[in-house]
Amino acid sequence: MRSEAVERVELIFRLFDANGSGQLDSGDFDLMARRVVAAASGSAEADKERMAGAFRKYWETLEAELDADRDGLVSLEEFSACTLSPERFDATVAEFAEALGALGDPDRDGLIERPVFAELMSAIGFRGENIHALFDAFGPSEADQVRVATWVEGIKDYYQPEKAGIAGDRLVSPSA
Repeated sequence: MRSEAVERVELIFRLFDANGSGQLDSGDFDLMARRVVAAASGSAEADKERMAGAFRKYWETLEAELDADRDGLVSLEEFSACTLSPERFDATVAEFAEALGALGDPDRDGLIERPVFAELMSAIGFRGENIHALFDAFGPSEADQVRVATWVEGIKDYYQPEKAGIAGDRLVSPSA
């Protein structure tokens, strides 16, 4: 497995551990969903509900697939298994990515503006300079917008252990 994939997974684990307990549980995903939905003030209620549902599904998939000792908690070691068999998570990651993309495109023009992107990514917990480096890697237009489809594909790529040098690696680097 590529070191980039390990770094990406470790970062996502730390961010999803919203309560800082060192393990993932259902409460982490509820808290994260509330944060992200709150950051999407201009989005439709249906999109907010879809995003909250995607966070719930993400947790349910993790618990079902990775909670080896069935204690209702997922450790970093258990979570890291998602990089070893990403096919078990493809549908869940796709649903999450599409829900986040829809949340970031309240006017349904297929584009996300940098401020909206930054708000959502900040709500997840990514660092500002890394967020902007990622946005820039997506090749924004002169109007400082990127295609939602590009972002959705970037999220999916983030979870692929064989990929390196992807746009999402900018979220991991200490300096953008």
